[in-house]
Amino acid sequence: MSSIRLPPPQTIPDPEEERESGSSGSESGDDDDQNWDDWVSDSNEQQECRSLFDEKVLGSVEAAISHDSSTHSFDVNQVSTKLGLDFHGRVRLINYIRKNKLTPAQARELKGSEPWFKSDEYLVPVIESDPLIQVSLDDWSDSEDDEEAASSDPVKKARLLEKNLAIAQAKIAEYQKLLYQRLDVGGSDEIKPKVRDDDTHYFDSYAENDIHAVMINDKVRTASYAQFILTNPSLFRDAVVLDVGCGTGILSLFAARSGAKRVIAVDASDIGEKAKKIVKANGFEDVITVVRGKVEDITLPDGITQVDIIISEWMGYALLYESMLDSVLVARDRFLKPGGVMAPSQTKMLLGLCDASEISKDRIDFWNDVYGFDMSTMSEGLYDEAIIDVLGPETVLSNAYAVKDLILKDITTRQLNFATPFTLVSTAERRTKINSFVLYFDTFFTVSGNPVPPETEVRNVKEGEAILAEVWPVGGKAAPQRRQSQSGKKDKITSFSTGPQSSPTHWKQTLFMLKEPFYVTEGTTVSGVFHCRKREDNSRELDVELHYSVHGADGPGETVVQMYAVR
Repeated sequence: MSSIRLPPPQTIPDPEEERESGSSGSESGDDDDQNWDDWVSDSNEQQECRSLFDEKVLGSVEAAISHDSSTHSFDVNQVSTKLGLDFHGRVRLINYIRKNKLTPAQARELKGSEPWFKSDEYLVPVIESDPLIQVSLDDWSDSEDDEEAASSDPVKKARLLEKNLAIAQAKIAEYQKLLYQRLDVGGSDEIKPKVRDDDTHYFDSYAENDIHAVMINDKVRTASYAQFILTNPSLFRDAVVLDVGCGTGILSLFAARSGAKRVIAVDASDIGEKAKKIVKANGFEDVITVVRGKVEDITLPDGITQVDIIISEWMGYALLYESMLDSVLVARDRFLKPGGVMAPSQTKMLLGLCDASEISKDRIDFWNDVYGFDMSTMSEGLYDEAIIDVLGPETVLSNAYAVKDLILKDITTRQLNFATPFTLVSTAERRTKINSFVLYFDTFFTVSGNPVPPETEVRNVKEGEAILAEVWPVGGKAAPQRRQSQSGKKDKITSFSTGPQSSPTHWKQTLFMLKEPFYVTEGTTVSGVFHCRKREDNSRELDVELHYSVHGADGPGETVVQMYAVR
């Protein structure tokens, strides 16, 4: 399958304006099927529907929602959107309110992180055939702009219809599941919906030793966390710390050594049992408590309800692969006290132009001639998958552009599906073929938990650089502590990069190989939009869509669209 080609963009983005307004990434709402909504509307919206808070029965779903909004100041659609609820989350919200007879004031205080939002108990309708739980959120329907664009562009129309069909099928399966649970029906495998499980393989993979050896031996990663924790004793001294996804417990051990009075280490995989033994072997069992389970479901031990600091190494390939950040944000909303610190406090997802000729030769072109045989069939589909590999600094031929800037104290899970305009300007000294885009991320820790100043440069660790010198005791003496600014205005920053300019990490870089490479010279502009969202069939994987246009003397050329899976 070749790339999709569209007409040139109507306007040429201004790089400076984009960097000011677009680098943090624009949130893209989920674009579900309007036809599905129309269909549901025909069968459900005109049914009588009872208010969530009183006995009044209205003539339609729309009338019931309007009544609750005007009478009780509670709009279930707006609240569902605000809390970032998916289909099941909205169903649980409605049934919880009905079953527990919440007052409007109590309902307005919900945070979306309450444990019952994960409970199957509230998937069972309180009111039989409740039309309110069968109607999709308005926020998840196609916008008029999308429909108008699709009506005039056959490529967009085909893609929109294909996407809408998949979403409609998923929603039917979701509602089927609700019916089976409500009626407690057995039934054959032919009709009983398959329970989706994105977690089992993920947690099982972290039960093995090898993956933890790789992570701990990543000196850029581990030493950066150690540097932040061990050189900021004023932050950690007497603090209550939550370590989300603790693994072997290495970050918890750092926190205990830095003076934390209590560390709660949480992990849902079997590695948690080994973490308990490691804690005991190092004499920290009075400080560190290992809790087995998902952070969405656990309660903190000994009556603790809030923590001062949350530490976690949640980053995956392309930053967001594995979706562990979702769990960290749940932990933040459930347990972090007001003014508490997230560590890391900020990450930036960066995009650049790349000449990955060697990787193309090794991964793709290799199949063209294998001992004199044509095995090019084996390379089919390789352009549809992101490649994870290590690049040299000389392969990057533009300045990096931040397509997503994640401020951990503020970001929401809904903002992790996004689309961001970008502009890249070639730094190639001579005419060079660009055969890929490269994606990597930078990570920042601040004592305040606030974002770093925009002009802050990330630390690039060079090969052979001694990055542990200020962390580990030498000759039995503790590492020297730097005096912080007396004015208190300058935030102490620790950072590291996973880019080609820095020493390689276990995250490597993420490559999006181009089916149709293009040539650039110094100053050539490439603009477009970077789309990223969780995959429909596995929320721990990513779908990436790149729309790009190479600018010439007459302005931008036609827009090329290529789609990738990160898995």
